[in-house]
Amino acid sequence: MRQLFGQGLGQEVHFMSITARKGTQLFKKLSTVVAAVAMSASVVTGVALTSSAHAAGGLVGVAMPNQSSTRWVSDGNAIKAALEKDGFTVDLEYANDSIPTQVQQLEGMVTKGAKALIIASIDGTQLTDVLQKAADKKIAIIAYDRLINKTANVDYYATFDNFKVGVLQASSLLTGLGVFKSITSTKADGPKAKGPFNIELFAGSPDDNNAGFFFNGAMSVLNPLIKSKVLVVKSGQTAFNKVATLRWDGAVAQKRMEDILVSSYSKAKLNGVLSPYDGLTRGILAAVTSAGYSKATEPVMTGQDSEVLSVKNIIAGTQYSTIFKDTRELAKVAVGMAEAVLKGTKPMLNDTKTYNNGVKVVPSMLLTPFVVTVKNYKSVLVDSGYIKAADLG
Repeated sequence: MRQLFGQGLGQEVHFMSITARKGTQLFKKLSTVVAAVAMSASVVTGVALTSSAHAAGGLVGVAMPNQSSTRWVSDGNAIKAALEKDGFTVDLEYANDSIPTQVQQLEGMVTKGAKALIIASIDGTQLTDVLQKAADKKIAIIAYDRLINKTANVDYYATFDNFKVGVLQASSLLTGLGVFKSITSTKADGPKAKGPFNIELFAGSPDDNNAGFFFNGAMSVLNPLIKSKVLVVKSGQTAFNKVATLRWDGAVAQKRMEDILVSSYSKAKLNGVLSPYDGLTRGILAAVTSAGYSKATEPVMTGQDSEVLSVKNIIAGTQYSTIFKDTRELAKVAVGMAEAVLKGTKPMLNDTKTYNNGVKVVPSMLLTPFVVTVKNYKSVLVDSGYIKAADLG
């Protein structure tokens, strides 16, 4: 519409310059016509013709892994709202943790003419072909919270400091056990610094690049204490490939915890569990409860994503901590990255060295994660508007 209007306006102005001598009455009529066309164009486009903020609008595809995690629902809604605020049309899809479904959804977005794709991948190694199709059409590609691997066709990566997430999870576990005096401790300075404590380790999905960062960050804190016998992993399962949980599935974590309790804790007490995600923690909690642990005896357990059900557990005293990652801010970063690519500019970045996807180091923006416990959930989650007080009962 704007292009057609521009051409028509040029013709009208040329015509007026030729016929102005025929009288002001005709000029006034033509001016009225031009003004009417301008108003029509403004109504049709929904914005003023002088607006540059919305001129870059178009279709943006947003691909999320699932709707079973409230976190991804919140992310999808936040990205959609931010894009629509900037004048874009949004195709938001959830793939129910099915890789073929996500590939199909992305192919559909490419076919529909998307100008940008914001992708939280299910398996970051399985999108090479569809992203090549997108790149061939010069579509901007933003990896959202999960790195997309084995392809050069990723423009930027929006995420949190994932190694720090692991450090915080381990530190909160140790604080809950009393080995650390506080979450900021860097050595065993708590009232129960000498232990020993029996702990078990859980990690995320092996096809999620973040899972390795979480685990490595946590183990950078826990390993020295395991070596000094302050911490004991009675199952002997300490390698990532032994503790990883495919698709972040809480049922898988529950079954593994049940098996460990039977094989390693018939005569011993489990004191703590490193869990990288709230959904896994709830599965682990179900296992220890079934094994006879009560609120007073169950292990200190960590988590991530500040899901409402798990925050309720924290308030009830059945989960010690979670990690808060403000996905509202992450959505803004991802949208800014997509818009920067479309405008030919560069977004704000703070890491150009860490995230090598096997083909390239993907320029990244890392946001700060925070530990949430019963002591600060209200100030961090409720007062910030992330969770409504009414949702917590």
